[in-house]
Amino acid sequence: MLKVEIRPDWILRDAQGAPTALPALLALLADVSETGSISAAAKNSRMSYRHAWGLLQRFSEQFGTELVHKVRGQGTALTPLAEKLIWADRRIAARLTPLLDSLASELQQELARVLAGDAQRLRLTASHGFAVAALVAQLREQGLTVDIQYRSSTEAVAALARGECDLAGFHLPIGKFEQAAAAKHRPWLDNERHAFLHLASRAQGLFVAPGNPKGVTGLADLARRDLRFVNRQQGSGTRVLLELLLGEEGIDPASIVGHDSAEFTHAAVAAYVASGMADVSFGVETAARRFGLDFIPVCRERYFLACDRSALGEPLLAAAAQAMADDAYRAALAALPGYDGTLSGKEADLATLF
Repeated sequence: MLKVEIRPDWILRDAQGAPTALPALLALLADVSETGSISAAAKNSRMSYRHAWGLLQRFSEQFGTELVHKVRGQGTALTPLAEKLIWADRRIAARLTPLLDSLASELQQELARVLAGDAQRLRLTASHGFAVAALVAQLREQGLTVDIQYRSSTEAVAALARGECDLAGFHLPIGKFEQAAAAKHRPWLDNERHAFLHLASRAQGLFVAPGNPKGVTGLADLARRDLRFVNRQQGSGTRVLLELLLGEEGIDPASIVGHDSAEFTHAAVAAYVASGMADVSFGVETAARRFGLDFIPVCRERYFLACDRSALGEPLLAAAAQAMADDAYRAALAALPGYDGTLSGKEADLATLF
């Protein structure tokens, strides 16, 4: 089966409008940052040292400033401009990946239908997350056709209620806020109509820069005027959870600097903190660790996939449940910081919630 990928690209234009693509430069700068050596970075990027040096010099001339400099005893380091380019690229990827993956999935399925007729496919709608991405990869490795749509938790369960997908992802905090969080999904979910499969449990908490330079200790600090916060979008389960936690702390969300911001992934808010554009954010531990951030745990939650109960025994859904319970998938979850797949694939009893 053909696999479609869509990735963001940068185009730099000079005063005359001539375009120059940036991917090769950005990959080289990332390798220089990691290795501290132009020669090692060139090798990683599969180019000659001469070509790598020429690339750096050409873009330095276009920007009017150097991109790398020598540091005695430490090799080659990036200049502030180069660092900004790297982090801008990471923010772009973190922000656009869910949308582009959804578009790629739509296009891939359209091509598959044209090439193979009405082939069966599993329609999955969920917020963009590490456990969901691991499940999609597992299912595709097993030969299943998966049509993934990344939307917020409330949009996902609404899509299930309208018959627009086979599985819908949503998550609920463990503990006293479970009922309040479930109420946000209750208009679309019903225990008699729907079955709920455990996907994973995971840790949610605060992201701060390495070493926690601002001295953040907990949610109460979000009210500080010297902290810049970056938030998730309206309707996301993480934003719903955060607002419940803020209510318990007696913090008015409007008092938080940056509360009205809206990013669509855990990786996107992590990238903002890692690049210095924000001081703190709230999300899953894996995102914080992948961007080299410190993580302050606040609570744990369970992530579920809902489906029509009457369809639970059908081949595609049965295959999905089996994949979730498979040792390979649970091992993939175990490798994600803060995730636990002990109950993956098991049906959950949420009768008191829905």
